[in-house]
Amino acid sequence: MTTRTYVASDSVTMLRRNLRRMTRYPVAPSVVIGLPVVLLLLFVYVFGETLGAGLGGLSAGRADYVNYVTPGIILIAIASSTQGTAITVAMDMDEGIIARFKTMAIARASVLNGHVLSNMIQILLGLAVVVGVSLLVGFRSTAGPIEWLSAVGLLTLIALALTWLSVAFGLVAKTVEGASNLPMPLVLLPFLGSGFVPTEAVPTAMRWFAEYQPFTPMIETLRGLLLGTPIGNSGILAVGWSLAILVVGYLWAAKLYNRDPQP
Repeated sequence: MTTRTYVASDSVTMLRRNLRRMTRYPVAPSVVIGLPVVLLLLFVYVFGETLGAGLGGLSAGRADYVNYVTPGIILIAIASSTQGTAITVAMDMDEGIIARFKTMAIARASVLNGHVLSNMIQILLGLAVVVGVSLLVGFRSTAGPIEWLSAVGLLTLIALALTWLSVAFGLVAKTVEGASNLPMPLVLLPFLGSGFVPTEAVPTAMRWFAEYQPFTPMIETLRGLLLGTPIGNSGILAVGWSLAILVVGYLWAAKLYNRDPQP
């Protein structure tokens, strides 16, 4: 058996372990999936008419505001999943399970790979639910097959980047409670970008941050792919930010995981 096959086989084993834990404790995944749905319904049915009217030429009311806000909600669905990943990794660290795995004859990389793969599956399920609910409340995309494939590719890259970052959060946290708090800024960033209103509507003091933070080009690129709005250089920025976060998250997680010498 080659090294890659060895790692892949053990990663699948770790994936099964995490999926079993997910099914035994379904409350956490349900909360992660439910939060974006609640936000979607809240902003569409409570604030949609007012916010939609304030978008000027982009929208005239609630019906069109659904299209505007859905890309931001999709990004929140990905970001909110990072909290669950950080918590499960921190729990494994706190309970000594990861230390135990390090003493066993399994590929060291497979432990973190299992967390990453299980979270990616959870994200896909969450996105399916969010997109399904958004279609029910009126979201209508103008995208063709190529645009949908591009959107799926971008979302996969973003999800992978934020997942590795959340793994690092779980490893660096001193407690499980601390791990649950570290990813919270990721959930808040879409609110401080173009997720719910254009950056032009943001107060001047916050506009620079809203325009140049990572989630704004991600949202604008996804909105352009799904709705045909101009993308400009947002696509390059979205991919660049995602790759940068992926590299930082992966290297940080690997350094934290390997800080203790292998027995």
